[in-house]
Amino acid sequence: MHDFTGQKILVGVCGGVAAYKAAVLVRALTAAGAMVRVVMTASALNFVGPMTFQALSGNDVRVDVFDPQAERAMGHIELARWADFVVIAPTSANFIAKMAHGLADDLLLTILLVTAAPVFICPAMNHSMFQHPATQSNIQILRQRGIIIIGPDCGSQACGEFGWGRMAHENAVLSALRLYPVRDLLIDKHLLITAGPTREAIDPVRYLSNNSSGKMGYALAEAALMAGAKVTLITGPTTLESPLHAQIISVTSAQEMLEQVMLHLQPGMVVIGAAAVADYTPQYPAQQKIKKQSSNTYDLNLIKTQDILAGVVAAGLASYVVGFAAETHDVIMHAQDKLSQKGLDMILANVVGAGQGFDVDENQVVVITDKQQVVLPLMHKTRLAGKIISQLAEFL
Repeated sequence: MHDFTGQKILVGVCGGVAAYKAAVLVRALTAAGAMVRVVMTASALNFVGPMTFQALSGNDVRVDVFDPQAERAMGHIELARWADFVVIAPTSANFIAKMAHGLADDLLLTILLVTAAPVFICPAMNHSMFQHPATQSNIQILRQRGIIIIGPDCGSQACGEFGWGRMAHENAVLSALRLYPVRDLLIDKHLLITAGPTREAIDPVRYLSNNSSGKMGYALAEAALMAGAKVTLITGPTTLESPLHAQIISVTSAQEMLEQVMLHLQPGMVVIGAAAVADYTPQYPAQQKIKKQSSNTYDLNLIKTQDILAGVVAAGLASYVVGFAAETHDVIMHAQDKLSQKGLDMILANVVGAGQGFDVDENQVVVITDKQQVVLPLMHKTRLAGKIISQLAEFL
C-alpha cells in the first residue's frame, strides 16, 4: 500500500555499523510512495557509499555544508524547508550529544536547526554507550524538545555484546511516521488492550482457534503509546514484535485472557477489546493426544466462554469500553446489537473473511456509538489505529 505517496522525507545517516540499515529504510519509504532525500555525515561515508542512497532514493545525496553547487541556492535551507519529516537513522551517541547542545558543524546538524518539520531519531550504538548517563541525559533533552525517539532495540551487537542499542527495525520507523498525528492525544490515560487470537485446547497438541494475527490490536497499542498513554497489552499467541514501553501479558486461552483482564483492570482505565476471543471451548480437553479412531466422525462437546468485555462493563471500573464486531454479513446490525447488549461505549465494526480483516495489513471499520457512526475507509492498520485513537480522544 503506497500510503506515503506525496510525503517528503529527509533521511539523515550518521556513522556506525547500523548505517547499512538506513539503506533498507530508504527502500521501504520509497516503496511506500514517499519522496526521499538523503543527507550523510562525513563519518557515515566510512560505512556506506552515497551511490547506494542515490540509487535507492532517486535523488542526489548531500554531505558537505560547503558544497559550492548546492549552497549557491542556500541548499541547507532548501532541504530543511522541503521536508515533511526528518528521520535520523542511525543516530550515533556523538550526533545525539551535538543535537542536544545545538551544534551545527555539519550539513545535517545545520538542517536540524532550520527545519520546522517533526524530527525522529533512531539511536544505534553499543549498549554501554546508550546507557551512559550523558547519553540518557541528552536523549531526555531531545525528548523534551519534541524529538521523537524510536528504539533502540535489544539484541546482539556488532561488537559481540548484547543489550539495548540496536537500531530500530524499518517497520517501527514507518509506524512512528504513520502515527505522528496522534501524538500526545491521550496524555495521562491508561489503556488496557486485548489482541490476537485465543487457543482452546482439544488435547495437548491440538486446539481450536481463528485467523486473527493480532496486527490491529498491536497497532492500537502503538498508537496509544504515541498518543502518550500508558498501555497494558494482553495478547494471545502471535508472531508480532511487542510494542516497546507497553506492559505485555501473554495468554493462550479465553479463560486466561479473562483472568488477566480482570486482574489488571484498574479504575479509570480505557479498555479496547481487539482480541478475537473464542466463543466456545472444549468442555473436557483430553489429557493425552487423541488417537485416530476407526469411526469417520469425532464429536467435541463445546461450552460457551465468558464474555470478557461484558465482564469489564459489569465491573464498573473502566471509564470507557470499546469493542470490535468482526462479522461476515449484516455488519452494522450485528455491531449495534453488541453495543447495546454488552453496554459498550463504542464498537468498531468490520468485515472479515475472504482476505478481509484477519491476517492482512489493511483494514476498514465503522466507528459506532449510541450517537453517531463514522466510516473509516480501507487503509494500513497502523494508520487506521491512529484514526481510531483520534476518534477515541474526542470522546474522552
